[in-house]
Amino acid sequence: MSLLEVKNLKVHFPVKRGMFGRADEFVRAVDDVSFSIAPGETLGLVGESGCGKTTLGRVIVRLVEPTAGSVVLEGADITKLEGADLRAQRRKLQMIFQDPYGSLNPRMTVEDIVGEALDIHGLAENRSARQKRIAELLKAVGLDAVYAQRYPHEFSGGQRQRIGIARALAVEPKLIVCDEPVSALDVSVQAQIINLLQDLQQQRGIAYLFIAHDLAVVEHISRRVMVMYLGKIVELAEAKAIIRGPRHPYTRALISAVPVVDPDSKRQRIILPGDVPSPIHPPPGCPFHPRCPMAEDQCRTELPALTEISPGHFAACHLVR
Repeated sequence: MSLLEVKNLKVHFPVKRGMFGRADEFVRAVDDVSFSIAPGETLGLVGESGCGKTTLGRVIVRLVEPTAGSVVLEGADITKLEGADLRAQRRKLQMIFQDPYGSLNPRMTVEDIVGEALDIHGLAENRSARQKRIAELLKAVGLDAVYAQRYPHEFSGGQRQRIGIARALAVEPKLIVCDEPVSALDVSVQAQIINLLQDLQQQRGIAYLFIAHDLAVVEHISRRVMVMYLGKIVELAEAKAIIRGPRHPYTRALISAVPVVDPDSKRQRIILPGDVPSPIHPPPGCPFHPRCPMAEDQCRTELPALTEISPGHFAACHLVR
């Protein structure tokens, strides 16, 4: 049984021009995306900057409103909920943001940052229980309880991200959207945060949608990996299958760009021609065909469906069988 079911999700942002600001064009940030996440699973999401990864993550937690489609969490479509019903479902969904410097209010102490969710959802009976719970959360992410009275500017980037994780854990969520949570950190600190997230998952059974552009990190933490290009999912499979045997031409190009330690490796670098097309005017047919070295006439006119090409391995390409 799935914890989260995303079906035919679309997010189109209007582009307003002219004196009266009429929207005559749209940015297709997320364009007909479907996938699921099982309880306790980590699903990795990779792709170039601007492909729609962050928008997809924000729609799932209702920070961005969808244009069409559904986001079903344990049987409830959160895109149709409002008020108390939405707040009840939001306890199950949290987000860890990319920027550990900008995602924490500089005027609030750590106690207030972590405790805010406890107050909103009424999870602490009194002040003593609130302080005890905050101390437990800080300990869970590797921080001392004495840090509770300090402000964000007094911490390093890695420590700030730990505070962000503690804030996400406060309401005991079932799914956390991790939006490139280590990309702004030093490599040594990245490893610490990744290990922390894995430990918390084992202890609490949390599911992650882990958004990143570093394929090595995604392979390490994810059970399955989803590849996104120009608002669409082009490949979805087990992490090892994606890394070792990519089938979609775009995924192959992404994998070829990953640095290899072995100097004798014979991996051939695939250089894609041109730039990513505009999401306002996506190309007809397959969105990748203008840059694809394998493109044929069919690719230029027909949109390929995300099809299962082997058990558990899906690709959206006319030339992959």
